[in-house]
Amino acid sequence: MRYDVEERVETLWAAATAGDEYAATDAALAALDAGVPMETLLLDVVSAVQSRVGQEWAANRITVTQEHTATAVNERVLATLAHHPSVRGNPEPSRGRVTVACVHGEWHAFPARLLAEVLRLRGWHVDYLGTQVPTPHLVAHLHRTNPDAAALSGSLATRLPTAHAAITSCQAAGTPVLAGGAAFGPDGRYARLLGADAWAPDACAAADLLAGGPLPRRPTSGRSADGPPHLAGHEYATLTGAAGDLVGSVVEELTRRVPEAEAAYAAHQLGQPAEDVAYIVDFLGAALYVDDPELFASFVGWMAEMLAARGIPARVLLSVLDALADRLPALPHALATLARARAVLG
Repeated sequence: MRYDVEERVETLWAAATAGDEYAATDAALAALDAGVPMETLLLDVVSAVQSRVGQEWAANRITVTQEHTATAVNERVLATLAHHPSVRGNPEPSRGRVTVACVHGEWHAFPARLLAEVLRLRGWHVDYLGTQVPTPHLVAHLHRTNPDAAALSGSLATRLPTAHAAITSCQAAGTPVLAGGAAFGPDGRYARLLGADAWAPDACAAADLLAGGPLPRRPTSGRSADGPPHLAGHEYATLTGAAGDLVGSVVEELTRRVPEAEAAYAAHQLGQPAEDVAYIVDFLGAALYVDDPELFASFVGWMAEMLAARGIPARVLLSVLDALADRLPALPHALATLARARAVLG
């Protein structure tokens, strides 16, 4: 049964982008009253609207303000649903206890909050810790509560090094880790690389996996916290250590090569080119950390589409890649990664 999902998505989308919290929460509560199951409402309506928010912003069909407003409204809808009597009236949690948290530096909380609510619906006691949880505080919480699993969320690949530290620290505390979120790759390849005990592509799959039985607790003895030898290797350390100076130098070179870049950014309310250059350097570092040029190439392809939708000349991004290559002659993996991304741009 579809429960008029498409119509309810459109209703919530209109309310969210208009910044109307009351209309949005009324639409969600009306869906419940009409018989839409809570989990269907969360995963097929609220989550779908939030995904559309990101897509529409990237395509320049909504502004940054509208994107922030819609996200805030959706978060209010989630909070309203979480306190609905049909949820709070459920029996006491019986499956076990799960900690849900975003890795340190990760401020996209929506996927983690969505997972927390789905797990509660399925009978779990959930400790939802929110965004940007420092790893030492996360570990202290695990020691205090002894959960059955820690579900770690990451949306940005730039947080993979931090996620690696969180995964190994949780496991050292005796807690198995379920990783999820776009940062870990569409097939979970980076979750496996970084040693997570399990990976799930979405909240429903994560809940199903946890329901299948306890995740294995890896023994602390005989397990390396360093992972494969390229993780945090020489090139990654060199790049991240010089990132500040590198960004400044590349921005200066970009101003020389594409003098109209700063004006183009200002005209489209994109802040400063330095922000994008720093972002590019961060993603290059993440690609070096996991030794996967395709991670960087995919990001550059996305950024090219995002900038093109805002009228930013294509040679801005190409010039940044070329300037980076000129400044990293002693890093062969970085050069190969930059070359792969440039090939994607044609």
